Amino acid sequence: MQEIEKLKQLQSQREALKNRSSEQIEKLQKKPEEKSKTVCPECGSRQLVHDYERAELTCQNCGLVLEEEFIDRGPEWRAFDHDQRMKRSRVGAPMTFTIHDKGLSTMIDWRNRDSYGRAISSKNRAQLYRLRKWQRRIRVSNATERNLAFALSELDRMASALGLPRNVRETAAVVYRDAVDKNLIRGRSIEGVAAAALYAACRQCNVPRTLDEIAEVSRVSRKEIGRTYRFISRELGLKLLPTSPIDYVPRFCSGLKLKGEVQSRAVEILRQAGERELTSGRGPTGVAAAAIYISSILGGERRTQREVAEVAGVTEVTIRNRYKELAEKLDIEIIL
Repeated sequence: MQEIEKLKQLQSQREALKNRSSEQIEKLQKKPEEKSKTVCPECGSRQLVHDYERAELTCQNCGLVLEEEFIDRGPEWRAFDHDQRMKRSRVGAPMTFTIHDKGLSTMIDWRNRDSYGRAISSKNRAQLYRLRKWQRRIRVSNATERNLAFALSELDRMASALGLPRNVRETAAVVYRDAVDKNLIRGRSIEGVAAAALYAACRQCNVPRTLDEIAEVSRVSRKEIGRTYRFISRELGLKLLPTSPIDYVPRFCSGLKLKGEVQSRAVEILRQAGERELTSGRGPTGVAAAAIYISSILGGERRTQREVAEVAGVTEVTIRNRYKELAEKLDIEIIL
């Protein structure tokens, strides 16, 4: 019995020693790496300099070399303008959802020139024409890709007409692809679903556009876009908050050529109105236009109700009603 107890004690001591040694090894391995990345182990300075010519990480205070022979992941060439950058770059464009094949397929250029920039002989141009034709056919192989190719080109056309940034186009393409994957396109027009996806992307990216603005550049009616948008947002589970009138202020002020002070004052008026719940149940564009109208008068850069109405896409009566409500509830004195 005593021998068994001694053996158990020895085993427990060995396990404890193993655990301690493994912990010490981990600490020794971790500490130098953590220190070398942030702090100099010699003088404790955090001023570390990457010397790319010598491939060394050195301390600026004491000159200690913390790392050496690290990999420089930048290009080995220099470019001073866009043309040089495009010529010397050896990779293609990044992956994008706005192209049906995500931009990963090859393209045969329309210019009849070889890799050295020399003109291709007339003897080989017929062959190049056939290659280009079959390349276009191969890129779109089935009905789904044909649908995507048409819808994404329509999305790009509408986004260009509205002057939307790149992130909105990518988001709209992702929403449309999700709708295709869940078979939500069946029984609906491609243009209607594309317009609804673009409207949803605008709201997701806080770059608001009204249904009327999207209906102007699309080939479907405002009613169909709204109906398709509600269906898609319900089926895809898109949780979109109501559009805030503040989101419209920068665009409207830019269209009216107003200063930043007027824009800031309009945003402040809308914040006060939101705190007193004066914006709920009212169109965001009308409330934003009324706040800008009040701010332009207070800032000494008065714009007429007709000018504001044309930029905001609302009627003068709407602006008149909203600005009277805001002025009365917020105690703003307006001298006309």
